[in-house]
Amino acid sequence: MIAKKERVPRLDYCQYLLVSQINYTLTNYAEHTEKFSHDMANRYLSGDKIRPRLVWENVKNEVRPTQYGFLVFDDTVIDKNFSCQIELVRNQYNGNAHGVIKEIGVVTCVYVNPQIDQFWIIDYRIYDPAGDGKTKLEHMQDMLLNCVYQKSLDFWAVLMDTWYATKEIILQIEKLGKIYYCPLKDNRQVDNSGGSKPYQRVDSLEWTKAEQQQGKVIKIKSFPAEHKVKVFRVVLSTQRTDYVVTNEMAQDNVEVVQAMCGFRWKVEQFHRETKQLTGIEGNQCRKARIVRNHIGCAILVWVRLK
Repeated sequence: MIAKKERVPRLDYCQYLLVSQINYTLTNYAEHTEKFSHDMANRYLSGDKIRPRLVWENVKNEVRPTQYGFLVFDDTVIDKNFSCQIELVRNQYNGNAHGVIKEIGVVTCVYVNPQIDQFWIIDYRIYDPAGDGKTKLEHMQDMLLNCVYQKSLDFWAVLMDTWYATKEIILQIEKLGKIYYCPLKDNRQVDNSGGSKPYQRVDSLEWTKAEQQQGKVIKIKSFPAEHKVKVFRVVLSTQRTDYVVTNEMAQDNVEVVQAMCGFRWKVEQFHRETKQLTGIEGNQCRKARIVRNHIGCAILVWVRLK
């Protein structure tokens, strides 16, 4: 007599992602369990609705907020370069590949407690402009406002990459009464002459010895006329220099600025660990709902590993 297959629970699928080391397909899942068939696993992922708020529900009691906390925003890409039919896949630029490849974009928000050197994933958004009409910048703003008004999470500053250093986002952070630290692209147009000279690339600014230590006040092109920020020249290696801007005008120590920006790499650690440990890139199903649920399950697995 053939045993009746059971319905796949979310926990079982998450446990599969946790223990599988190489193959994360539904076919492999079905081959290694007697209770569930491939079709049942497919029906589960097609019918479930794992939303970003579920991550917060699972992690909120673990987060240790502090008035000195950081919100760190960045995006990662799920490699689907050999996929032709998977929904949500878009041609996007990949910094590691130094070119445009097929990927699924995910914008993430990590909370960092610098006092205990711990971090937690608290929100994410899947980049799907064809589905919701939102850009990555709009997803970042939604998560920021959600942290302030829905989650009521205590934090001091926002850390983000050059991609998010736009006028709209910077002014939004200032409107919320928060500090930010973020690098500018080398070709960003700025002025440190008070308007007496044309705008110039930030990487072409001249720096005195005192300014190298204490930073200098500049205006970024297209910002309001009286809007000033402080920029620091942070030398990371002989081949890389970051130009970090902040609205903390009292800041006068480049070493402190570099230490602040160092916490931004917590989100890169999260991205690396989800790819190495949870199989977030391993699902080969085509439907958008299945892809979304797989990504959500992979992030929930990371939460448990954390």
